[in-house]
Amino acid sequence: MAVSWRGFYAIVDPDVCAAGPLEVADALLRGGCAVLQLRYKGRDDRACLELARALVPRCRAAGVPFVMNDRFDLALLAEADGLHLGQEDLPIEEARRFFRGPIGVSTHDLGQLRAALAAGADLVGFGPVFATTTKANPDPVVGLEGLREACTLANVPVVAIGGLDVARARACREVGASLVAAIGATCGAKDPEAAARAFHAEGGAS
Repeated sequence: MAVSWRGFYAIVDPDVCAAGPLEVADALLRGGCAVLQLRYKGRDDRACLELARALVPRCRAAGVPFVMNDRFDLALLAEADGLHLGQEDLPIEEARRFFRGPIGVSTHDLGQLRAALAAGADLVGFGPVFATTTKANPDPVVGLEGLREACTLANVPVVAIGGLDVARARACREVGASLVAAIGATCGAKDPEAAARAFHAEGGAS
């Protein structure tokens, strides 16, 4: 699948979803997300794989790439289009030996960003741009100026993440982010389709 790394980067997390994860994913896809990632931490591998395999055909039907968070093995089994790695996950060089699709890496400062770029990341997440409640122990806030520096430094698409609402998403795009990501503001919204449309229109549309 040809991937255009611009727009709203939707993240489905069953722990945050206001409804069932498949229902939420369908709503986010209808809302115009450019990418859909499954974030499924600390749960049963079989259940995670089952959910991933249910999401893949939905994403394919919508023409949206499906990205698996953290787990290259589950990404392979589910035939995911992309893989996203955190700082404590398998190094990108090792994951690349097995997974041939695009690989993104979460980064939280310019040093981590440089390391991800040197390792060959296809895109990088950078943040938290604003304070976030999604993570129990979040990294220090980088702010819009930190994001601007990251976007200037990076030669690959940058995904802004952390504490984003629609207005903040627009600000992130204005300083150079190619994509804006959200979990609580969309996955946890009462109307995730409307939330996704708002992010697409105000923060994710080119």
